[in-house]
Amino acid sequence: MGSIHYHNHNLKAGVLLLLCVLLSSSLIPHVLCSNLKEEADESRTTYIVRVQPSMKPSSFAHARDWYRASLKGNYKHDEERFVHVYDKALHGFSARLTRQEAAQLSDQPGIISIVPDRLHQLHTTRSPTFLGIQSSANDNDGLLSESDLGSNVIIGVFDSGIWPEHRSFHDQGLDPISPDIWRGECEEGENFTRANCNNKIIGARFFSKGYAAAAHEEVVPNGQLKEFKSPRDSLGHGTHTASIAAGRAVPNATFFGHATGVASGVAPKARIAVYKVCWKNGCMTSDIFAAFDKAVSDGVHIISLSIDSAQEPYEIDPVSVGAFGAMQRGVFVSASAGNEGPGERTVSNIAPWITTVGASSIDRRFPADVVLGDGKVISGVSLYGGGPLLPSDTFLPLTYSNSCTDGFNGDLVRGKIVVCPRGPGQLGEPVAEAGGAGVVVIGGTGFLAEPHVLPGLTVEESVGDAILRYINSSGANASATIVFHPTDLGFHPAPALAFFSSRGPAFETRYYLKPELIAPGVNILAAWPDGLSPTGLSTDTRHTEFNILSGTSMSCPHVSGIAALLKGAHPDWSPAMIRSAMMTTAYTRDSEGWPILDDGAEASVWARGAGHVDPHKASDPGLVYDVTADDYLRLHCLRLGPPDNDDYGPIDPPYIGCSGSQPAFDNGADLNLPAIATVLQSDISSPVTISRTVTHVAEGPATYNVAVVNPSNGLMHVTVNPSTMVFKAKGEKQSYSVTIHPLTVSQAFANIVWDYHYHYQELNKTQLTKPKSAGRKSSPFLAENNPNLPIIQLLFGPQPVTGMLGHWSCRLRKAHMSDHFPGALIHSLVGRRRRFVEAQLSGSIRFWGAPGSMINDDSGDGLGIGDGDGIRDLR
Repeated sequence: MGSIHYHNHNLKAGVLLLLCVLLSSSLIPHVLCSNLKEEADESRTTYIVRVQPSMKPSSFAHARDWYRASLKGNYKHDEERFVHVYDKALHGFSARLTRQEAAQLSDQPGIISIVPDRLHQLHTTRSPTFLGIQSSANDNDGLLSESDLGSNVIIGVFDSGIWPEHRSFHDQGLDPISPDIWRGECEEGENFTRANCNNKIIGARFFSKGYAAAAHEEVVPNGQLKEFKSPRDSLGHGTHTASIAAGRAVPNATFFGHATGVASGVAPKARIAVYKVCWKNGCMTSDIFAAFDKAVSDGVHIISLSIDSAQEPYEIDPVSVGAFGAMQRGVFVSASAGNEGPGERTVSNIAPWITTVGASSIDRRFPADVVLGDGKVISGVSLYGGGPLLPSDTFLPLTYSNSCTDGFNGDLVRGKIVVCPRGPGQLGEPVAEAGGAGVVVIGGTGFLAEPHVLPGLTVEESVGDAILRYINSSGANASATIVFHPTDLGFHPAPALAFFSSRGPAFETRYYLKPELIAPGVNILAAWPDGLSPTGLSTDTRHTEFNILSGTSMSCPHVSGIAALLKGAHPDWSPAMIRSAMMTTAYTRDSEGWPILDDGAEASVWARGAGHVDPHKASDPGLVYDVTADDYLRLHCLRLGPPDNDDYGPIDPPYIGCSGSQPAFDNGADLNLPAIATVLQSDISSPVTISRTVTHVAEGPATYNVAVVNPSNGLMHVTVNPSTMVFKAKGEKQSYSVTIHPLTVSQAFANIVWDYHYHYQELNKTQLTKPKSAGRKSSPFLAENNPNLPIIQLLFGPQPVTGMLGHWSCRLRKAHMSDHFPGALIHSLVGRRRRFVEAQLSGSIRFWGAPGSMINDDSGDGLGIGDGDGIRDLR
């Protein structure tokens, strides 16, 4: 659909001249539309048009009438141009236009932005217990009791719909929700009637107009499978995520004998409002926009969004803009970070008003072994649900294929166990179709299990090498068998960061932390539609009431459910206060007391955010950091800089200028988030001072004392003023300042702890980086032409963090390769993580950084070089 977008920075007060799309006068359109020719031979695509509502002509009572009349009256074309109208979370409409029409429209006063519609993708029992939530109304001391299990809180799930008959969505014991709270409806459609809603699923809508328009343009391939044109789920994803957030407690839940127990959502009594925006080939922005509009109008308190967003500035990303409108009306929006890890700058949903969630493991594992013919046992994981391959004392021929995909020679595979690398076909379908007896997939992470369609398991690459060596040495005599074991509960250490979880920083800024939190997202058991196979493969005839899935799609609804509990316990908390409570009480150490790991190394703040969410501690955080919509707009004014005082910010609504009563922040770090990031000049002698305002939310008076936990004293010095804050009553606000004195050119971390009895809070993780040219034994440096050099990052959380620092050096000949920020950082790293590639280098080394920057180092030191694509470059 192209990558163009139009953004108008010339919004003047006065008569609205919006070509023929938005004009209402019966006279003006004839003049304006004369230059807008109908081009039947040019394909039309859906564009999302955001407008300044104050410029609506008085002849129209409602903006939607204005949009409809202008579209129908000014375009002489057979097809319907109008797709959606938006008037709650944002203002504007979506319509089918040619590129020329969109370009001309963008030049008119009153237009904020025009962006092409795009296709988004979904971020594809034990977890509440792991989170410390006992799904029992008999728990009289805890978040569940305080919130009444979220009974009066409504979670809007933006996903692929729901399977309403599932046991997870029964409404036994739930009273009707007050019409003063809920204003939505239960839309009927294919195989879905009003009777499918109840006191649990209190509303359901579906949005398909944008998707249908895109399908007309052949975005969706022909021959797609049957879909329900209704809120009913045909994919399973929406049913799964809805039950994670708010499913009722269901006994004897299982996935083919795995993870057997009571399955419950995080907020078992929270109400579910379904907004089906995703279909078999994805989710269109225009439909997601419409869902935001309806959800805000309907009265939801929480929006759970397990969908990707565009890699573009948030002020023109429609999902971010829709979330802003929801946040402004008091709606908490949580979204998945994405499954594009482990590379840096891969995180999605980067707007600072969205709580972005990465994925972590829980203390449950599904073990299986492959036993080689020489007696060696290789351990892995599996969700295969059938019987044993063979008695353990019987072995089958073992063979290797460099791919798990189609094209197997049945004569070579039949009756054998096939070893192949992770990738397409890893569930074993092609092997099964060729008559294979089993599959061993090499390339897993040790805890991410797959529901293989035939006896199979996944093993880590490090141990997979032993299998390959055995096959090579044994030749045609190689043999093996596969043994499955019961579910392993209490597996340690946990949590650990999921390898697929997208990492920060946000691709365009480091003024705030992304993702903010991690939550369970690996091997999560949750509800599944009746009659849908667990894999979605056409040849998979298995049916299951519950399915086990992994992804940040699963971690996001955990935070959505926790947010619902916090909203129930503290109805006066704003979305920012809810996020702050979760971030400042998150933990950064695993079940064995060590820092949470990322592939064997300590997880960075860009990977795990403030840490792993802790629901019970979040209910009583002591202090919270609140942020208003105007604060976010001041950040926007700093980022873009208006051309004049009459300009309107693109974040909608309200429309305010970037001057006068709402000046831009001096520093992006001034935004009152539970994290601090700032950019320092290259002169390391210049300190930076940043302020924060906290609200005391505990009962009664309190005194908080500060402590700086700084494992990087040799790299920076941090001071906090005042060192003590005395609060007289709940709700009181006070401010403090943090001054950071960089002592060297490096990266460093620190924690600022506010301690009051059991209230223990940290402004945690400071990252310090300074630009410097490369040289012998040089400290870390950044590419010279990068305007967004990340220098300081501070987060707020509960655990002092010690261990290895993420600093860079050129001191040793043996260097390691690290992830990189695309087009920004050039790093050399001294022996730090076993997972990085090692190399002996010498001679002339060329460093690549931001466009146009180049630094040569002929020192002979061994350096790790990269350009952000994850591939080691030696030049």
